Amino acid sequence: MMKTLGTSTRQKAFIINMQTNMYGSLAEIGAGQEVARYFFQAGGASQTVAKSMSAYDMAFSDAIYGRETNGRYVCQSRLHKMLNHEYGLVHERLCQTKGSEHRFFAFANTVATKSHFTKGEGHGWSGVRFQRVIGGPTHDISVHVRLLDTDILAQQAALGIIGVNLIYLASFFTEDPQEMLSLLTENLSLPRIEINMIEVSGPDFQKVDNRLLNLALVEKGLTNAIMFNEKGKVVLASESLYKKHIQVVRGSFRPPTLVNSDIIKCGKEKCTEHFKVPTEEIVSIAEITMQGLQGQGNVREDFLARVDLINAMKQKVIISNFPQYYQLIAYFTEFRAQSISLILGGYNFAQIFDPEYSKDAGGILSALGQLFKDNVKVFVYPYKNEKGDESIDLHNLKISDNLKFLYQHLLHNAALVALDNYDESLLHIFSRKVLNMIQNDEPGYEKYLPKEVATMIKERNLFKTKKS
Repeated sequence: MMKTLGTSTRQKAFIINMQTNMYGSLAEIGAGQEVARYFFQAGGASQTVAKSMSAYDMAFSDAIYGRETNGRYVCQSRLHKMLNHEYGLVHERLCQTKGSEHRFFAFANTVATKSHFTKGEGHGWSGVRFQRVIGGPTHDISVHVRLLDTDILAQQAALGIIGVNLIYLASFFTEDPQEMLSLLTENLSLPRIEINMIEVSGPDFQKVDNRLLNLALVEKGLTNAIMFNEKGKVVLASESLYKKHIQVVRGSFRPPTLVNSDIIKCGKEKCTEHFKVPTEEIVSIAEITMQGLQGQGNVREDFLARVDLINAMKQKVIISNFPQYYQLIAYFTEFRAQSISLILGGYNFAQIFDPEYSKDAGGILSALGQLFKDNVKVFVYPYKNEKGDESIDLHNLKISDNLKFLYQHLLHNAALVALDNYDESLLHIFSRKVLNMIQNDEPGYEKYLPKEVATMIKERNLFKTKKS
């Protein structure tokens, strides 16, 4: 039975030591033995801790866990190697003597905290492998955490709290995502940490969808964005996008239409031309804001449907909490991207010059200054007006008189680029009209969608519940 919220970190360590049959090892790299410290200071640690260790020197660490092909030590593959090695030793050495009375576990973290030699925040991976029942199969919980405290000791303390919370979750199992996240972050205020990825696995986690679990991170404000690869697997954006050429296409994708497909294709062609890089080096991402998920029936079902449909187009997906475009650009800038291409339909692009849309940034000038950085270009795809008799693009878009000179400046300096390689025959397609056809069972909607999207919508009977 899961313990209730409201328990201090030291109390949790004491409860695990004295009231559970958990027994295993703690392996911590990069920030001191902060998790082990809680268990030893709580008292009764001999009932829980078989081994506590650190391997700070790279040669020692590589000798124990092996080298990483990417040369990095703070990465998910390193965490997995640590869990494999440490749990294997616990089971091998203790199965005969303690296996009939204890549930085995191994906790590991690999972290880079703020130090005297580096500036900025810390980050790292923490995880636990554990048995739910004596002699039973193993389960994993792993998280990636950004440590946002500016003080070294505060970052280390936060890391210790996260570790104890993970082992507490392993001790008192829950498969409820909301309860899981509440317990994981207990005794930590949100400004101190960001959890931007969580992954669970094991037979008793079969009912937990990792995609929905990560969506809950955004919903609860624990992170601003989550990323999925082309197969729908949750991945860490900072590892997948580091120093890459990034193309991001914002849209509702409800459903993804032939227009969306053409925008992605045209964007890649223009990015190749302007940044002079091969097409295969451009990482293309479809992005949906949380605002675009709200108020549309069952949000979680709608979310899963759109991720699956975009994946069917062999596209990566990001769900973000960034209503403004400059916030999205700032997010990608953190990954030291070589270039950032924001691909927008003309209708969405017009929002950039809407004073109401930019007020949170301190006005339009401030918002544009934060948006148009040296390695950023905004590519704009045209759209049809409401009557459908005129194509609207960068050259005939209506701009307020007081912004026309600024607009021309951006055009002249190629910060704004028109996508002129589009398919004119597709401009009459609007997602909302196609959605209405699907919801009303009108025939013929398939011709407006990529074949793989239309097939999946039919097979899974998606988007049939109309918005009330």
